[in-house]
Amino acid sequence: MELAYYSDYAVRLVNSEEPARGKDSLTSVEAVRDLFGGNQQAARRATDADLTRFRSVRARLRSVFEAADKGEEALAVDLLNSLLLDFPVSPQISGHDFRDDDGRPLWHMHLADHPSNATAGYAAIAAMGLAFHLTEYGVDRLGLCEAPPCRNAYLDTSTNRSRRYCSDRCATRANVAAYRARKRLEAERPESTGRSAETAQRTSSSGER
Repeated sequence: MELAYYSDYAVRLVNSEEPARGKDSLTSVEAVRDLFGGNQQAARRATDADLTRFRSVRARLRSVFEAADKGEEALAVDLLNSLLLDFPVSPQISGHDFRDDDGRPLWHMHLADHPSNATAGYAAIAAMGLAFHLTEYGVDRLGLCEAPPCRNAYLDTSTNRSRRYCSDRCATRANVAAYRARKRLEAERPESTGRSAETAQRTSSSGER
């Protein structure tokens, strides 16, 4: 499993809540298990007690993205380091499920967690994945969607560091809103200009008298 994959754990958990919209999909054990994706062995460890713990980790992960989004680089790193200390993992070389044409293992790095509960396992993977992404690409590659009221988290993997939205849907919505705003401004400008010209003409006429 590629290390870059693990960073998606952080994004999935953060985006299970949309504070500005008052939405929270993390309301059941099934929702917690869904966050694990294909890692069903780990998902089966989830219990009702993990709901509160997952929400706590989610708040801490969102704080990392918020700090990065504000350009507070040192704070983002400190917050992430705190998560890494609280939820450690053991990097291991693994060859499971991946074989070359000759049937030999394709060795790769794997994050082995030894959790006391489902939250600890998920948090460890999410924090380490986010740490790899941050150190590889930079703090400014952690962002929050600029399309209000979304504010979902995303990881910028664009070549020119240009990503500003969490999805194509939000990008389209923002572009449409910007287009409509420009059109309103253009429509108001001739009317305003006309009034200014009329006022100036009246002032000039009064002065001639």
